[in-house]
This record gives sequence, structure tokens and C-alpha cells, in this order.
Amino acid sequence: MMSPLALHSVSKSFAGKPAVTDVSFEIEPGQIVGFLGPNGAGKTTTLRMALGLIKPDSGTVDLFGKTPGEDAFGRVGFLPEERGLYKKQTAREAIAHMARLNGIKKKPAFALADDLLDKYGLGDAKRKKNKDMSKGMAQKVQLLAAIAHDPEFHILDEPFSGLDPVNQQILEGIVREIASRGRTIVFSTHVMEHAERLCDRIILMASGRKVFDGTTQAALASAPRRVNLASEAEGLTALVTPFASDIETRKNGELSLILKPDAQAHDILERSVEQGLRLTKYEPIRPTLHEAFVALVGDDVRQDMSPAKPEKTDGVNA
Repeated sequence: MMSPLALHSVSKSFAGKPAVTDVSFEIEPGQIVGFLGPNGAGKTTTLRMALGLIKPDSGTVDLFGKTPGEDAFGRVGFLPEERGLYKKQTAREAIAHMARLNGIKKKPAFALADDLLDKYGLGDAKRKKNKDMSKGMAQKVQLLAAIAHDPEFHILDEPFSGLDPVNQQILEGIVREIASRGRTIVFSTHVMEHAERLCDRIILMASGRKVFDGTTQAALASAPRRVNLASEAEGLTALVTPFASDIETRKNGELSLILKPDAQAHDILERSVEQGLRLTKYEPIRPTLHEAFVALVGDDVRQDMSPAKPEKTDGVNA
């Protein structure tokens, strides 16, 4: 199958300031790809170049093997970062409107809108005007509008932004359902937890450059490996020192350590058995994608890659 998207050394500057620099990648059919990075990393600019909404200063883009244009009509579903629904439209009108723009006739488009709203638990909102919806509901309606024509390739720019945890979970379910039908999905986010749960592959951006491209597991392998330990006996610090690159003593007396690259958590357990030092706590900590990202690009992006936070959900942008 043809790759839906390939970027070849694309770069883009605005007012002389680089936004994207020499970025290349190819998306394989059927993948869920997380396009990740802090705010300002160049994610949205890259996705807009991928769709042909803006032209790169250099490099080329292939969308279904061709320069982005009319040939991709109806094959792509796009959820932009800037949310926007016509305030006076109802939910079913908004979805049907986008379906019709993508080639579906009026009557089937409204039937499709009704089916989607019922399927994803929004049946009661069919005739509710967009201006009267909560932000979470409006965002789900806009996502359904983007996917209504069942495109082969979905590009979702920050789809989870501004949603409370419940709506984030619902949206994740929609993404999984789309993928179960063999569709290709690229979604950008600055919140790593979504990508960690959903993605086959991740592309990490920082300061306009691609810094990692690979499987989620490969990214996690770059994160620090941590172990929490405790013992009522003396000598725990001395025992773990050969295996640790960093040791933190907590107020409760527990040790939290980062393993050296050549050390394994079970090495500590084996050494404690050999020396007869009884552990009251032995807790290897699963690495996170957030930790992997910080390890790859540095602490200066830590504040921009924080976990998702619930936001107000009243009102809808137009």
C-alpha cells in the first residue's frame, strides 16, 4: 500500500525565524502515529505543510504520492488545532455539512450524522446548537465532522487539548475505533500519556527539529530506569551505590535511585540476597514517555510537557 504521507527535508520560517528545520519522515498505512513535542516545537506548521495549507520554504511533501492538492480530496480527515463550528448550526448540521463538502449527498450526509451522534453517545444533542454546547461536546462534534466521510488518513492536531479527563478518554476510544478499521492516524499532542496509550510509533519534535522517530517502546528505552527501595537494616545505600547513577534519600528513609546504563533492577535484588540484607520495599518504576522525551531533548522542555489538566468546558469557539 502507498504511504499516505512522506516529508522530505522540509523547512519553514516566518519573518526570518525558523519554525521547522529539515524534517523528514514517512507514515506507513494503518499506523497510529503520535506527533509529539512541547508548544512551539513546530508540530502544527509541519502538519499544515503536510496538507498543503502552507508551502515549505524548502523540501517536498508527498500526500498519497503526489503534491498536496485536489487528488487527495475526500481521502483525508483533518481536525485543526483552532476549533471552529458555526454557532447557529446544530450538531447534526455541522457533521452533515462537512460530509457534504467531502462528496456525500445531502440525505446520506444527514443520516450519517445521526448515526455517528448515536454511536458516540451524543444522540440527545442532534438538534442542539453549537453555541449551546459545552467545549467537550463541541470538540467531539468537530471530530465526528472530520471523520464522517470515513477518510483513509486522519490528521488530528491537538485533539485532546482543553478536554477534561472523561472526554479525553472518550476521544481516545474514538481514535481506537477509527484505527480498528485499518485507517491511518497522525495526531499531535504535547501530553505524552495519550501517545503512550494509543500509538504504534512516535515522532518527537523540539525547536522545529525531529529528535526521535521510532516505536513507543524504543522511546521508553531511552528514559531513566528508576527503582524505589527500603530496608530496616543498615547498609542499603552502600549496597546500591555500584548500580546507581543517582540516589535520592526520601523523608521516610526510602531510597529512590536511577540505574546506571549497564545495571538492571534485578542486580540489586540479587546482591541484597547475597549479603543477607532484607528489603522491605523493592519497586522498579515503569518509565514514562515524558521521561523519555526529557532525556532526549533536555530539561528545558519539561514545563511544556506536563500531564493533561482539566480545563473549563463551557462555551464553543466559532
